[in-house]
Amino acid sequence: MIERALLVTGAASGIGRATAVRAASAGYGVAVGTFDGDPYDAEEVVAEIIDAGGEAFAVTANVRDGDELATAVDAALTRFGRLDGAVANAGVLKLAPIDVLDDDDWNRIIDIDLTGVMRTVRAVAPHLSVGGAFVVVSSIAGAAVGWKGHTPYSAAKAGLIGFIRSAALELAPRGIRINAVLPGVIESPQSLDPVNSGGPDGLARSASTIPLGRVGQPSDVADVIGFLLSDAARYVTGQKLAIDGGLTAAWPS
Repeated sequence: MIERALLVTGAASGIGRATAVRAASAGYGVAVGTFDGDPYDAEEVVAEIIDAGGEAFAVTANVRDGDELATAVDAALTRFGRLDGAVANAGVLKLAPIDVLDDDDWNRIIDIDLTGVMRTVRAVAPHLSVGGAFVVVSSIAGAAVGWKGHTPYSAAKAGLIGFIRSAALELAPRGIRINAVLPGVIESPQSLDPVNSGGPDGLARSASTIPLGRVGQPSDVADVIGFLLSDAARYVTGQKLAIDGGLTAAWPS
């Protein structure tokens, strides 16, 4: 039986994929969360992990559906015999300035990016014991700076900071930790979308504004998530950590 196991939502691409691969390399069995209609193939992530000698399987984990998340958790427990944490990474964004933003877009983004994290933590927490850990993927957008045209995304990502601080107080008596990472400009399918995000040209322009001189990679975030999950961060909970190459050190935050 595997010694540690983890659920990662939104794990078929980008930061989620890098996190799943990184966790597997650290000895976790990984439930690679996906959803019906995901344009990326979670089985490719599973194959990468298994080819490297790790253990993983793909599981449908739609964060908009509490029952489906509960089923995903049960599948992970059946497969690995335990769960030691989760990375709540699933998220969406859409360019929607306030003057054209409708209730449906607002509600969908808040439901996935904020409420979906709550559902993930709620489903997993009862199965964790001392040493368990959550990492929530927020963003510098909303949690540290604004982002024009993305008020629902920014509101959700800011809300996650209040969520993890309060959840930390509830989970601490059980020896369970929860923290948030705030990625900056990271090259991923989401940021490469030229309609709803910066696209390749926007990423190229961003590099010159980042003190470390480059756009981040998913692995830059995954490595920090790995630290926060590990025993090396055993006395860290309720905290947020920007992974942005110094961007918010240069900007007002």
